[in-house]
Amino acid sequence: MTASALSLAVLATACGSDKADKADAKPSDAAATSAAPAAKGKTDAELAALLLTQAEAPKDSVVKAPTAAQLAALTATTDKAECKPVVQAASMAPQGTSTGVARTQVGGTSGKAADPSASEADKLKAGLEMLTGATGTSVTLTSYDGKGAAEAFAAFKTAGTACAGGYTMTQDGETVKVNKVTPGEAVAAGDEAASFLADFGDAEAPMAAQLIVVRKGNTLATFSVQNVGGKPALPKDVIDAQVKKLG
Repeated sequence: MTASALSLAVLATACGSDKADKADAKPSDAAATSAAPAAKGKTDAELAALLLTQAEAPKDSVVKAPTAAQLAALTATTDKAECKPVVQAASMAPQGTSTGVARTQVGGTSGKAADPSASEADKLKAGLEMLTGATGTSVTLTSYDGKGAAEAFAAFKTAGTACAGGYTMTQDGETVKVNKVTPGEAVAAGDEAASFLADFGDAEAPMAAQLIVVRKGNTLATFSVQNVGGKPALPKDVIDAQVKKLG
């Protein structure tokens, strides 16, 4: 299960001039004020080349593309339409209308292996820490024409706030109740970034997913993070390495 959200709309308007201004305007003035060509989104292949690779990933991480079976099971639905962008971020689905998408997964652990000479008790403790510290980060890159990336980012940010009271998510035949969505750890990356924490645990098993969306130009990098031990730590090294590759 995965979850997060972002949304906010970014609109730009241009002010026109009166007829007298237009009559007096010189050709050079008109050229200077003409709109720049709309940005073109990247294709699947172009985005795939920008995904984090094993050689570029943080030390002790394992980078692996999702299998065909995993991709087939990605589709998720929610009982609240306003939460769709959060669910899309959690399920590696493209936000908005993208021109391309590429996905990978990065696994790692915050635990440390025990020294070979350590006692059996210490080895057991280290083993448990490695297990509970195991973190999986799903990375999804999407690109857009024009202002599509800014608009999709805004929608995710808006959804994260709108879904504070929780929602229900259904994926691959399994229904999960998300209890609440709260602001996640601050992320300083790209042109703008947003992070949310989706809580779907209970009294016996605390569980949550961190959902982070970073916009760099007309490309979004979405990170869905889960941890065996409950609340996942922000994978800052993974985020920084991936966003750096976007240019």
